[in-house]
Amino acid sequence: MKKNTLASYNIQLLFWAEIFGNFRFIQPVLTLFYFARGLDETMILFVMTFFSIGVLLGELPTGVIADRFGAKRAFLIGSVLSILAHGLLIFAFDPWVFFASSFLTGFAATFFSGADEALIYESLKESNEENLMDRAMGQIGSARFIVSIFVVIIGAFLAKDLNENQFRLLLMLGVFFMLIQFIFLLFIKNPPNQGGVRTPMVKQVIEGYQAIRKTPQVLWMFINISLVFIPAVAIFEKFDQKLLVDAGLPVYGIGIVYAVTALIGFVAARSIGWMTKRVTRVQLLFITGILAVLSLTAAALLHTQLWTVLLAIVLLKLVSAIRYPVYSQLANDIIPSNVRATTISLLSILDSVFDLVIFTTVSGVAPFGFMPMFLVCAGIALIGTLIPIRKATS
Repeated sequence: MKKNTLASYNIQLLFWAEIFGNFRFIQPVLTLFYFARGLDETMILFVMTFFSIGVLLGELPTGVIADRFGAKRAFLIGSVLSILAHGLLIFAFDPWVFFASSFLTGFAATFFSGADEALIYESLKESNEENLMDRAMGQIGSARFIVSIFVVIIGAFLAKDLNENQFRLLLMLGVFFMLIQFIFLLFIKNPPNQGGVRTPMVKQVIEGYQAIRKTPQVLWMFINISLVFIPAVAIFEKFDQKLLVDAGLPVYGIGIVYAVTALIGFVAARSIGWMTKRVTRVQLLFITGILAVLSLTAAALLHTQLWTVLLAIVLLKLVSAIRYPVYSQLANDIIPSNVRATTISLLSILDSVFDLVIFTTVSGVAPFGFMPMFLVCAGIALIGTLIPIRKATS
């Protein structure tokens, strides 16, 4: 990747913004925090459902905002909402406060969803490097893994007794670092051809819809990604802490496990360019999809065995690190520039619908235990993996 370009500048800033935005020290004990505040498995899935509702309601207007006013403004609004949402958890003792925080978190995420990809792809086009989109997204995504190496150890150590004062300390530290993220986002530069769209909002949405209709392979790619990501990452990561503790791992050991898997995820995210030189991007998506299915099946059948849980966590971290950057390259090669963020937001609305359907389905199975819950997750991931995708021709 060339140096001293708009792309390298924005990628570097987003990398550091991603680092400080992921200093969420509550993360290694988040599920245990939920249980300590009185939530059960079903309630936790409802918390996730409210996140999806926030995403569903926010995706379309925030995508339009990014196309009309540029990614920078979208990022700043999203950052403020994220800070408010995380701060709410300090005072969350009733389920409705958790639901409100989760809704705000999902709504805030939509200001980044699509806008980040549009910003990076259009920045890369300025220096004729758009073929490096997957590497750029992998580099930015690697930030959350490298910061996790430190955050999970510190967070698990500071909350080793799982008491109220420790939880509040972790949440306040998270808010502090998210304020630093906001400062980094102030220095983002919009590419010359991003923002400034004056097309009426309805027409802009219609153009995004037409872009999807003209290239249905983007839709199939997205469904493939969503049906694997939701059960294998979104749901599994909400219960991996409980799986580890139930399998005999001490609470302080959770931080060590998270740190090791974060390091693995960091290396994988930074190695996407190396991988795509050896196997095609479509093959890489299939391989990681199968890994997700096998990991969820093993977790369902052998969740009382610590080694099985550890192996599943490692493999699913690889899946998480690799799949989205690869999809991002394939999809953005097709989506037109003038409605890039809007089109990605339209696709994300579909993802939110899948979230709601899958979370509701899995929450109905959750009271029967981990085995049926993760078997259902494995089945959903298998359906996603088997959806055929192909690289589009120009």
